[in-house]
Amino acid sequence: MAPIHTNDQRIQELANCCIERDPIDKALYTKNNVNIGLRDLNGRGVLTGLTDISEIRQNKIVDGVPVPTDGKLFYRGINIEDIIAGCIRDKRLGFEEVVYLLLFGKLPDKQELDDFMVLLSDSRVLPKHFVRDVILKASGKDMMTALAKAVLTLASYDHDVMNLSIDNVLRQCLKLISLFPLLTVYSYQAYNHYTNGESLFIHNPERCEPTAELLLRTLREDRQFTALEAQVLDMALMLHAEHGGGNNSTFTTCVVTSSGTDTYSAIAAALCSLKGPKHGGANLRVMGMMNEIMYNVKDWTDEDEISAYLNKILNKEAYDRSGLIYGIGHAVYSISDPRARVFKGFVEKLAEEKGTTDEYDLYSRIERLAPQIIAQHRKMYKGVSANVDFYSGFVYKMMGLPQELYTPIFAVARIAGWSAHRIEELVNVNKIIRPAYMSVCQEKPYVNLEDR
Repeated sequence: MAPIHTNDQRIQELANCCIERDPIDKALYTKNNVNIGLRDLNGRGVLTGLTDISEIRQNKIVDGVPVPTDGKLFYRGINIEDIIAGCIRDKRLGFEEVVYLLLFGKLPDKQELDDFMVLLSDSRVLPKHFVRDVILKASGKDMMTALAKAVLTLASYDHDVMNLSIDNVLRQCLKLISLFPLLTVYSYQAYNHYTNGESLFIHNPERCEPTAELLLRTLREDRQFTALEAQVLDMALMLHAEHGGGNNSTFTTCVVTSSGTDTYSAIAAALCSLKGPKHGGANLRVMGMMNEIMYNVKDWTDEDEISAYLNKILNKEAYDRSGLIYGIGHAVYSISDPRARVFKGFVEKLAEEKGTTDEYDLYSRIERLAPQIIAQHRKMYKGVSANVDFYSGFVYKMMGLPQELYTPIFAVARIAGWSAHRIEELVNVNKIIRPAYMSVCQEKPYVNLEDR
């Protein structure tokens, strides 16, 4: 009698068929000039479009040759560092101003900003019983999936979901921008109650409340937070709001938008992209790595001991055996990531407020040592430096934010950029994005079933 296989065994056998059958000779990629990951052999992104929304600068031209330099990030031509400096000088939160800038291409004056805050507040209304019928049902640990589910469900309540006129798409985008903080926090509260057994509380937002304050107030049972916490979280939102058209989730937005689909589907697709650990989920990998380092390195001030452990990580002997020091290095930046550079000074202030300066000092040592160690191990086409993910998880940890919300908070910020790029795509390009794949399969004859 033939052995009886369970479905799990059958699936494993079929999976093994995929593993054995699917690999393509890596030499064929080079031979046919295939840009894996849409990057050339020097790591530069393949040019696939134009954008007026943001710019990343990572080198300068010297004698006709690009030379790596400190990274810079511009929103609609304005340096993000200048935007943040202006908000700090005026002692105000600036994320909504950044959203306005990205969407409409200019900085708002005081009246325009006040009117925009009212517009966002008026848009921050969930359908009746949505929290009960959608968010509180089938709750789970994966907040990004919960967020995507909520976004797709909202499409069912939209009376004009497939209308691609710019005014209608803008209405939909503003609706989602305004609701993302609530959808994120409420999804977490549902999970924390039904899975962790904690008390369930759903705080309503205050009118015209800045996003950073809204997140902190609705997340905490006592609704309390410090001014520095709100300022640092607001800065994190500003720094994460946009990052060029070529990042994975923004490109996903443009690809899906080019098919002519609705706003909710495009944003849900972007969320599914951002969820990946190579993109928005990177700060969670940093936190896991740092927790292991803090446990295994006995003296956090001993740079030799720290270096030895970083070498173990690179040699695939520690943490997740990937050989990666998470939070160090970026696909674009080499000398420095401007977001990490701006962030770091305020991370230090928050560490002082929270009494975690020893941990902050360890982060600083790793930020300095890791690029040197990576350079010893690998031949690199460009330098590496700490990216914004290196510090963002630490910031959220100091504020007591649950890890389940680290990536969703990224989404709360980045939907501003996604929305701007969706509108830009609809205004300028009426052509579906369809890259080419070269087939390397060999033609074979069909064999009748009884002869196989």
